Amino acid sequence: MLPALFLLGSFLFSCSPPAETEQAPTMPIGQVVEIKAPLGLPPVPIPADNPPTAETIALGRRLYYDPILSKDGTISCASCHQPDFGFADPRQFSVGVAGGTGDRQAPSVWNAAYYTTQFWDGRAASLEDQAVGPMANPIEMAHTLEDIEKALAAEPSYVAMFEQAFGPGPITAENAAKAIASFERTVLSGNSPFDRYLYGGDETALSEQAKLGLEVFRAENKGNCAVCHTIEEDHALFSDSKFHNLGVGAATDGTFKDTGRFKVTNDEAETGAFKTPTLRNIAQSAPYMHDGSLQTLKDVVDFYIGAGNSNPHRDPELKELDHLTREERDALVAFMEALTGEVPPNLGPPSTTTSDD
Repeated sequence: MLPALFLLGSFLFSCSPPAETEQAPTMPIGQVVEIKAPLGLPPVPIPADNPPTAETIALGRRLYYDPILSKDGTISCASCHQPDFGFADPRQFSVGVAGGTGDRQAPSVWNAAYYTTQFWDGRAASLEDQAVGPMANPIEMAHTLEDIEKALAAEPSYVAMFEQAFGPGPITAENAAKAIASFERTVLSGNSPFDRYLYGGDETALSEQAKLGLEVFRAENKGNCAVCHTIEEDHALFSDSKFHNLGVGAATDGTFKDTGRFKVTNDEAETGAFKTPTLRNIAQSAPYMHDGSLQTLKDVVDFYIGAGNSNPHRDPELKELDHLTREERDALVAFMEALTGEVPPNLGPPSTTTSDD
């Protein structure tokens, strides 16, 4: 016979309420819509827990342009990723609340849906994760997620939009990030002169100078640019989504103030490595490189002519290009200018707080 205390303990244990479980992530409730990729781009990757709907895209678009996400109501996502400047920032470093500045150039949002990681150092695994980062960053929006939720919940029109997008329940920063990510997946650019030439079969779409630039860009014994800025048979992302050390920002002794990918992986081999940015719409998004140190596309080409800056971790794929003629160098610039694509509708600020354009 079991001792009475054991039986009593077993009874109490069996009658104890179950431990609280973490609330399951909220799914969008509307009808899923297709985000159509333009000529030159593959199908858009969509996460299983955040399929796009008209409601989440509209909500994300509004949030993207609304400074309500910042502590002092002055900074929105669009403050640093501006549509008129290739969804990037024409300043070397973006300005956050109270005039604070970071030390990296704001990357373009164009075609960010295709990146396998986000930020220059890849510290975010998805657009959803990326969207949350600036909100709580003390230099950028300097808010707290809790206070953002309170601010949105105090605005009746937002309460209605969140309910339409995610159903009844409290407004969460997680759902705000999901909405912003769904909007950002519509920020797609293709059907450029390059695309119409290579994938559309229009021989007149590229100038002769840009055609020469494409040849130089792809040829291993010329520019060999496509080894990182990839061009596939049926699409071109112009990014391998990998991290490379070009020596940008290297001091004369080969050290880096900003160690890039190393901060994430703690892998010494990735010291000074940063993600390959897409070249689509690159002519709109100066300045260039993670530190905004190069002002023009000519500066970028000239930087590569010397194989970047030497340092112990420089990418072995980086070769000197001093064999390129002036004509070929100018052609590379003309080719990159031909990567400016069409702008989809409904990417700018919504004309009202509750409806799309």
